[in-house]
Amino acid sequence: MAHVTGDWNPLGEVFYRKVELYNMQHHWQQKADIPRCKIAAASFGGPIALMRDDRKTSNAPPARKPDIFIFSSSGKPISFFRWESGQLVDIGWSSTEDLLCVQQDGTVLTYDIFGKFHGRFSMGQVARDNEVIDARIFYNPTSGTSGVVVLTGNYKFYVVSNVKNPQSKKMADVPGLLSPPSCWTVISKDRDTFVMLTKDKILYVIDPGYCQEQGLENANGACIEMALSFDNQRIALFTDRGDIHVFTSDLQRKLCEFSTNSQIRPKQLVWCGNGAVVAYWENLLLVIGMKKNWIKYNLDQEAFLVAEMDGLRILQPDIQEFLQEVPDNVAGIFKVASMASGALLYEASREFQKKSQKADEYIRLIHDDLPNAVKQCLEAAGEEFEPNTQKSLLRAASFGRCFLTNSNPSQFVKMCQTLRVRNAAYDFTVGIPLTLVQLNRLSVEVLIDRLIRRREWELAMNISKYLKLSDSESRILTHWACYQVELKKKSDSEIAASIKSKLGDAPSISYSEIAKKASEISRNELAVKLLDYEPRASEQVPLLLTMSSTEAALRKSIESGDTDLVHTVLIRLMKKMKMQDFLMMLTNYPEAQSLYMQYCRQEQPQSLIDLHYQNDNFQEMAGCHIRNSYEQKTLAKQIDYLRSAQENYTRSRNEFAAKCTDEQRKLLDCQQQIEEKHEVEFVGLSVHDTAHKLIVSGLPKLAESIRKDFRIPDKRFWFLKIDALAVKGDWLEIEKFSKSKKSPIGYEPFVHVCLKYNQNFEAKKYVSRVAPEKKAKVHILLGLYNEAADLAFQQKNEDDLNQILRICSSNRELATKIQNMKAQLSRR
Repeated sequence: MAHVTGDWNPLGEVFYRKVELYNMQHHWQQKADIPRCKIAAASFGGPIALMRDDRKTSNAPPARKPDIFIFSSSGKPISFFRWESGQLVDIGWSSTEDLLCVQQDGTVLTYDIFGKFHGRFSMGQVARDNEVIDARIFYNPTSGTSGVVVLTGNYKFYVVSNVKNPQSKKMADVPGLLSPPSCWTVISKDRDTFVMLTKDKILYVIDPGYCQEQGLENANGACIEMALSFDNQRIALFTDRGDIHVFTSDLQRKLCEFSTNSQIRPKQLVWCGNGAVVAYWENLLLVIGMKKNWIKYNLDQEAFLVAEMDGLRILQPDIQEFLQEVPDNVAGIFKVASMASGALLYEASREFQKKSQKADEYIRLIHDDLPNAVKQCLEAAGEEFEPNTQKSLLRAASFGRCFLTNSNPSQFVKMCQTLRVRNAAYDFTVGIPLTLVQLNRLSVEVLIDRLIRRREWELAMNISKYLKLSDSESRILTHWACYQVELKKKSDSEIAASIKSKLGDAPSISYSEIAKKASEISRNELAVKLLDYEPRASEQVPLLLTMSSTEAALRKSIESGDTDLVHTVLIRLMKKMKMQDFLMMLTNYPEAQSLYMQYCRQEQPQSLIDLHYQNDNFQEMAGCHIRNSYEQKTLAKQIDYLRSAQENYTRSRNEFAAKCTDEQRKLLDCQQQIEEKHEVEFVGLSVHDTAHKLIVSGLPKLAESIRKDFRIPDKRFWFLKIDALAVKGDWLEIEKFSKSKKSPIGYEPFVHVCLKYNQNFEAKKYVSRVAPEKKAKVHILLGLYNEAADLAFQQKNEDDLNQILRICSSNRELATKIQNMKAQLSRR
């Protein structure tokens, strides 16, 4: 165990260790002139951006635009690009590993780790006018978002709390601030963002709404450096007297005070996790605990410190180390003379491998606490970087599980999986050195996303398959395909075939998303080829429309059978194309033309006429004119449309329809004349209703004229006339009409119309004239059931007898009579 604890140093009751992460690669060593470079390293083992900054050694402006180099944590070069924009003030990484570059004019430019420009936003016009002299890129541990705060030349602060939704706000003014503050930092909690700054011996806390002057307990001297813990809960202040004061970030409680005996401002003041403050001077690293304990490390080279949630990365030209508090489980197993159950299980495992009987003795000692011993070894394995140490601890945990009757293997399996994933990401070719705590906070899904963005598709896919994360596989393949689309050395056909062979027909793959990427970089032919592989027309069609592949979009929408999609395409085409070209194109697509006609009937009738005119379809044009005529409010326009309809029916050789249309037009003319003369509304009525209303209105001669002009059949005219006279209540005229000549409809309708208006007396006048076979029914209607029964018996009509029997079932005498009649008829 000596090799495990050899680099441990006690800090009060805990230990700290400095672990070598990577022997940095040659390219990093060439560029890492740390005193002359501006360095930004992302947390969670993220990438490192390095830029030569001549202002760190000279006040003269840079001779030329600087190069920005981006490396992995292992020093592996990822990309570099020449800075061609304005004067840079600061660079830093967002929580999604985007490089944020803050310019002097207040513009913030965003790049990915390959130096590809993603976008920009501004800190506001005032920041532009007064120029930015300092900036901080901060992380909100609650929301997981990143923001930017800038200090302008007139000593005002402006904040963007979330770079994904940049909205600049001005912080409250600090009274009397006429020169740059001694030091300042940003505190972001929940939805609130504060700036803490010091000027001389006064400390201020500001947000967009207020400025508060804060007194510090026993903090003599002026604060010249400050550092905020990773979780934003603690803050360390370094004074010009060489003292370090540690407070809660709300400054309500003092946690520690320590004298460094050095009035020289440290090059960096950072936190190691949340339990210790680290001050760095040239070649010296001082770790200070909350109980005034300290550890001193000597460094051979210049270094740059990167705070992590559970430790500190130390970047040097030839090596990168990780300083952290030794986790409790690791300390419990490996510290000297430990009697923890995990330590004894670890020793038992080692003795068992030596085939020593001491293994049994150790197991007996911890028999009652064996589950905790297994758990301790398992969790300690997760805290280690060195694979051999991980294996020995897992071996001990596995050995202990052999003595447990109800051991659940899931925790052991999960830890083995986690370690394999961690070790794969930690490998120097990838360069993401995550601790178990960091991985749990980050999540495997986010790690896969970061691997995807680094174009480590194979590793991301292997992890996804290993952990059975099927949702991640489609994202990996899609990102790979989008990258292939950007390769200019390959032809469109080669790229499309390569993507198809790799992605296949998996339903989770969106070829439309890949095609959209091709369209964005103006490779429309490639986009069309990729869209041919997309099985969902709803995904194909919108992109085809944006690429102006109109006919392809229409064809795909028709093939899908989705009428809503076809309508969407048609409406888009109508807006983009000349109407003549649009209508001509529809002639090649009957299904689309049919849907367009349906749309026009409801929304654009005139367009429908244009379409029929284009196709010389006079029959349908006439139908459109007929429909339009009924929608007109003036009679003149109705007649004009009818005249046009008649002409088109004639041209289509539909003589019957043409004649009907002409008669309708004549009817409207006639109705208009009657209205003008008699001041009664007739326009719009049918021939039948017109004649009916004329009779009711006391204009029987005009009704006769209508009958002759429009050839109303006699039977129909008799029906409408007796009904109209009944409505009018002219029963005498009805009687005269019945005697004018033989009725073509018989006399039963006269009875019906009289009874309809409760005129029983008038109805009886026509009973004798009703045809013999219908007299029984008429008597039933009049309630003359005895007479009706006699007539039905004479006519031998059993149905009428049954009807009377149903009506008069309560009249025993009549019912008996009818039963006898039915019996006589049955004997015949």
